[in-house]
Amino acid sequence: MRKQNRIVWKTAVCVAAYLGCLAAAADTVTGIVFHDKNGNGVLDRREKGIRDVLVSNGRDVVATDKHGRYTLPIEDDMVVFVIKPAGWTPPVCPELNIPLFHYVHKPAGSPEMRYAGVAPTGPVPDSVNFPLRPQKERKRFRIVCMGDTQTRNQQEVDYLSHAIVSELDGIDAAFGVTLGDVVFDDLSVFEPMARSIARIGLPWRHVPGNHDLNQDAPEQRYTADSFIRVFGPPYYAFAYGPVHFIVLKNIHWHIGERSYHAELGADQLKFVEGYLRHVPRNRLVVLFMHIPITEIRDRKQLFDLLQNRPHTFSLSAHTHDQRHVFLDATHGWHGAKPHHHLIHATACGAWWGGNFDELSIPLSPMADGKPKGYSLIYFDDSRYQVVFKAAGRPAGHQMSIYAPDPVPAHSPEFTDVIVNVFAGSERSRVEMRVGESGAWTLMQPFRGEDPYYLKLHGRQVAFVEKIAAMKEAAEINDALLRQIQAEFMHIIGRGMARPKDSAHLWKAPLPAGLRPGCHTVHVRTTDMFGAQHAAARVIRVE
Repeated sequence: MRKQNRIVWKTAVCVAAYLGCLAAAADTVTGIVFHDKNGNGVLDRREKGIRDVLVSNGRDVVATDKHGRYTLPIEDDMVVFVIKPAGWTPPVCPELNIPLFHYVHKPAGSPEMRYAGVAPTGPVPDSVNFPLRPQKERKRFRIVCMGDTQTRNQQEVDYLSHAIVSELDGIDAAFGVTLGDVVFDDLSVFEPMARSIARIGLPWRHVPGNHDLNQDAPEQRYTADSFIRVFGPPYYAFAYGPVHFIVLKNIHWHIGERSYHAELGADQLKFVEGYLRHVPRNRLVVLFMHIPITEIRDRKQLFDLLQNRPHTFSLSAHTHDQRHVFLDATHGWHGAKPHHHLIHATACGAWWGGNFDELSIPLSPMADGKPKGYSLIYFDDSRYQVVFKAAGRPAGHQMSIYAPDPVPAHSPEFTDVIVNVFAGSERSRVEMRVGESGAWTLMQPFRGEDPYYLKLHGRQVAFVEKIAAMKEAAEINDALLRQIQAEFMHIIGRGMARPKDSAHLWKAPLPAGLRPGCHTVHVRTTDMFGAQHAAARVIRVE
């Protein structure tokens, strides 16, 4: 295997949750968490239970006894799962690289929906057992993190494979995570998308997004059934090394409508509360979710569970831009220090839109001017660092520098240089100088639209409008423009998102007295983690 942390059992363990044969009482589920020494996924005679491992039904959390046994209440439409402790790993499905640590209890199965849910599971087995095997986990490790992959069909799965999966193939990391909107409404794309991600070679965690739900579900409890069938529980927790991770499902679908809002609900909040009772207060707790934490309706209850902890960090995606948010009392957060929430960049950029690059992959920058890509997140005990990586670009490609061509010679001091520091935040320091000597000028942050994105978007719009004029239509309206966009998609790509204000732009005027000719603008930045990046751009004054 290419990964020292990757432990894969036989394919047979992909299809079940290590069940016994006889039915148990309908109101409880019991079983054993055991050391699976031979890796066959079955509790054999000489294999022993593991004590003090947490197991949950999605609401209650209990610890195994000295024999590794647990008992939990059970109801229809529950998922029972073991919470991976540090130093142990569950089986991993070899085809999809998805950890297998759960049992779905849905006696009657899912209702008939457009996309297949869970087949009937029948009565609760006599013993629902969970195998674990020991693995080495360091205090210092890194993970791979992506925002929305949002693949709507096989072609876009191929885009993901070529743009990101290929360059991550064989990377040394503990695991990977996608922060929701794994697909784009077509849930039949779950498996091909997961097979693509599996080529990276890491155990992969998928967070549910609003485009990953059964939108025609007759009741709320069925909305995640297709997701559960492929990926497992929609929310859960696990530990790796000294860090505790919580995956949240924060989409509440409006039944009978094509809308939703962000909410956790009583059961999920009770689960988080129960899990945190077992997590030492000084440990780093990291939360993965899809919709930003600031949009969750019952976030106060979540904050109440977290804000007495000194080390917390949360990530979401959803908005197709990137922002670092530092929660304080104005957001309802009353911890001793602000809570850092990262609204993460998306792997699909702006829905795989825009023109094509030299490899026929959509450029698809996000509407804030940030390239599509992913992050490597480094952990060291309670500390962490996020490093953004633009897909298909060198690791040092961390910003763009804009100035007009040419700069007017009579008044360069009235010309601003605009820098988009892709992973920048309000805690970043950005400086500029012209030439190879002289003082560095502190650049000022501002909210505005990225000038390069404006040009890209403007060219696509101009093409569509030109074709509309050539058609001599009686009326040029949005419907006609969409029709033309679709007609020429193979040439200009899918329509780009409208430009939006960026949270990571800085500007500073050029110095007075620049002579006509070429000059080099140098920019350097230091981010909130102390990492430094630099870039340069040649400008022409005339």
